[in-house]
Amino acid sequence: MSAGVKSYAAVDLGASSGRVMVGRVGPDSVELSEAHRFPNRPVRLPEGLRWDVLALYGGVLDGLRAAGAHCGGRLASVGIDSWAVDYGLLDADGALLGNPVHYRDARTEGVAEKVWASLPAAELYAATGIQYAPFNTLYQLTAARSTAQLTSARRLLLIPDLLTYWLTGEQGTELTNASTTQLIDPRTRDWAYGVAERLGVDLGLFAPLRRPGDPAGRLRPEVLAETGLAGPVPVTAVGSHDTASAVAAIPAAAGERFAYICTGTWSLAGLELDAPVLTEESRAANFTNELGLDGTVRYLRNIMGLWLLQECVRAWGEPDLGVLLREAATVPALRSVVDAGDEVFLAPGRMPERIAEACRVSGQPVPETRAEITRCILDSLALAHRRAVLEAQRLADRPVDVVHLVGGGTRNALLCQLTADACGLPVVAGVTEAAALGNVLVQARAHGLVGDLAALRRLLTRTQPLTRYAPRGDTGRWRAAEARLATR
Repeated sequence: MSAGVKSYAAVDLGASSGRVMVGRVGPDSVELSEAHRFPNRPVRLPEGLRWDVLALYGGVLDGLRAAGAHCGGRLASVGIDSWAVDYGLLDADGALLGNPVHYRDARTEGVAEKVWASLPAAELYAATGIQYAPFNTLYQLTAARSTAQLTSARRLLLIPDLLTYWLTGEQGTELTNASTTQLIDPRTRDWAYGVAERLGVDLGLFAPLRRPGDPAGRLRPEVLAETGLAGPVPVTAVGSHDTASAVAAIPAAAGERFAYICTGTWSLAGLELDAPVLTEESRAANFTNELGLDGTVRYLRNIMGLWLLQECVRAWGEPDLGVLLREAATVPALRSVVDAGDEVFLAPGRMPERIAEACRVSGQPVPETRAEITRCILDSLALAHRRAVLEAQRLADRPVDVVHLVGGGTRNALLCQLTADACGLPVVAGVTEAAALGNVLVQARAHGLVGDLAALRRLLTRTQPLTRYAPRGDTGRWRAAEARLATR
C-alpha cells in the first residue's frame, strides 16, 4: 500500500442488495472496489412483510472478511449506511425482538390521518420539515402502539445503528438517518421534543444522537475472530442514511449551483441548502428537509425511482436489461406517462398491469409491449425529475445551472439523457457507487485524510469519471406531458 493511503470498509445496504466496498484513500487519491455483494430479500410472514436482518448481518460479516482479504487483514475503519425509516427493537437484555418490519408493509395504511387528528399535518411539517410518506418512522411507531413487541422494547435502533451495535456492542442514533423519522427538528438538529410529547412517542427508546464522523465503537473480539481482521478496528459513524452519504459524494465544483438526483430503487431529487424550508407551500408540494453533512439540509422529493422498472423486470422473468433499454429507445417519446411519485406504485407485485391501468384511467394510450412499458417508466421518471428540480428551485428561491445524477441510474444512458431533456439543463452523471464513496470519505475525513465537504468534492471531481449530457430540443413537449398528468 502506498504511503499515506489507508483502507476503509463501507457497508452499503440497499433495498434489494447489500455490498461491502473497500475504499483506498490518500491525500490526492480515492479508489473504490467491491469486496462482496449479497442479496437483500424481504420475507412475507403471516404477520406481514419483514426484513431478513440476520441474513444481512451475515452478509456484512462475509463482506468484512472479504474486505480484509483485499488489504492484508487491516482496515482503518468501518462505516455503515442503509435505507431510512426502518428499525429493530431490543429488549432489556439487548436482544432483538423479531425481524424489523419492511417499510412497504401495509400496517401504516390510514395511520397518518390518526396522527394528524392529534397534530395537524401543517403543524407537524412546520416542526419537522419531513414530507408525508405513509411509511415514516413516526407512523410506523403509531401503528405499533400497544403491540407486544413495542411494549416490551427498551431500545429502538435504526437499521445501520442496529448492525453497528452487533459489530461493536455500542448503541447510538446517527443524525442524518434520525432526521427521516419525523422526530427531529431540522433547525436545532435535535429531537423534536414537543412533537414526541403530543403524539406519545417515548424518545427514551432512542440511543444518544451521533454525527457523521463520530466514533461508534470498535469491532468486538468475536467479530475480529470471525472476519480475520487485525484489531483494533474502529467503526465510524457516517451519513448512515444512504442518501446522506450519496449527496456528500456529489462531484460538484466549488461555487457550482447544482441540483442532485440520487437514483436507485428510489429517486431523491432536490437541493443542498443551509437551512430548512418549512413553509406551507413546501409541505403541499411534499418536499422533505433531511439533514446532511456539516450543517447542510437535503431538501428533496422522494420519487418512486427505478423500483418501477425493477418490479417490471422481475415480473417479466428477468430479461436482459440492456436489450430492453435499447428497444425502449426506439419507442416514441412521451406517448404515455404516469405519476412516478404516486404511492399507488409503492407495493410490490403486478407492476406492468398497474402502469397500464394508470395510463388507461388517465385516457392515454396504453403501453402493451415490454419496450413500451419501459419507455413509459423512463419518460415518467424524467418528468418527475423535472418537476422536482423546478419546484425545489422555486420553493427554496435557489436557481441551479446543472443537475448532478449519481447512483445506479448513471448506468442508464437513456434515463440520463431524458432527464437532461426534461429539465432543460445539463446533467453530469457519475459516481455510480455514490453512497459507498461518501461513506468511505467521511471515514477518511474523521482520520484526517480529507478536509471539509468542499475538499471532499474536489477530490471526487479529480478522480471520478463523469459523463455530461446536454439537453436536446426545448422543454415544450415535457410541459405538455406534465399538463396531461395535472388534468387527471
